[in-house]
Amino acid sequence: MSRVRIGIFLVAAGFPGRPQGRVLRDCVEAIAVAEEAGFDDAWIAEHHFMSYGVCPSAATLAAVALGRTRTIGVGTAVSVLSTQHPVALAEQAAMLHHLSGGRFALGVGRGGPWVDLEVFGTGLARFEHGFAESLDLLCRALGQRTVSAEGEFFRFREVAMVPAASVRPVVACTSPGTARLAAGRGLPMLLGMHMDDTDKAAMLAGYDAARPPAPGAASPFPPDVGAVRHVAAVVGYVADSTRAAVRELKTAMPRWLEPGLAGYVPVDDRRRPTRDVGEYVGFLTGVHPVGDADHCVETMRRTHEVTGLEHLILMVEGAGEHARTLENIRRLGAEVLPRLRG
Repeated sequence: MSRVRIGIFLVAAGFPGRPQGRVLRDCVEAIAVAEEAGFDDAWIAEHHFMSYGVCPSAATLAAVALGRTRTIGVGTAVSVLSTQHPVALAEQAAMLHHLSGGRFALGVGRGGPWVDLEVFGTGLARFEHGFAESLDLLCRALGQRTVSAEGEFFRFREVAMVPAASVRPVVACTSPGTARLAAGRGLPMLLGMHMDDTDKAAMLAGYDAARPPAPGAASPFPPDVGAVRHVAAVVGYVADSTRAAVRELKTAMPRWLEPGLAGYVPVDDRRRPTRDVGEYVGFLTGVHPVGDADHCVETMRRTHEVTGLEHLILMVEGAGEHARTLENIRRLGAEVLPRLRG
């Protein structure tokens, strides 16, 4: 598995009793520790108005982390495109690309039909019908020196991109339709923790079937620019035994997930999605690298073999306590990474 990149994934999880500002500072420290532990990159989630994740600007937190590190890549997983202007996000990404010497990666996603759309004024229509237009505008802004728009949601005269940069975004995909959209533009996918290896393999097969021989006009990127591979998020947690690792996460994670998932508020009168938290944690600890070092290595090797994925990012915050998160990162770096790369 020498070709596989291994990173960490930080939700900025709002466990009860943890001050939100401290959570954000702890994320930056976790990224610095991940660099020391030998991880390739760190990816930061973005959420609004909820304790599930207390980082409302993944790009801002990425900027701080890039300034505190020297070699590790830092990405957004993801910046919510439905609540931002694509050109403004492209400008931020271009700045971080240049200031970090190319260490920044931009992940974007459609988001959900949440109250964010009301607060930021982008509206439900753009979420439901405007993601492709938003993504195409973002790609043009990241791949060209000038950009203009004559679409349903964006209309403006040609302007110069200053600074200009070639940054190919990664797209969070939770449905075959979004996978086809990414494939048609030659953009890598980001696959979530809710998928097992079979689900991931199916998404990748659908992507391959939909990808044209060469990216269409919607992609301004030449084949050799920003060749980021597909990325998959998994829970990563190592302990002295698999039983202990599973027990610790089954005890800790519901304290975060129960109130966190309840924070998803629809912008209209549709019902809020519900999930059995205990069942979900059981799924996460059963299919992802949660266990002793041998189990973690075997699980990640199996994911690679079943899916062909070459880039995994490990959600390392599951135990809740910051000291345990840092210990988890260090142990994964010492006990798991060398065996995956050796």
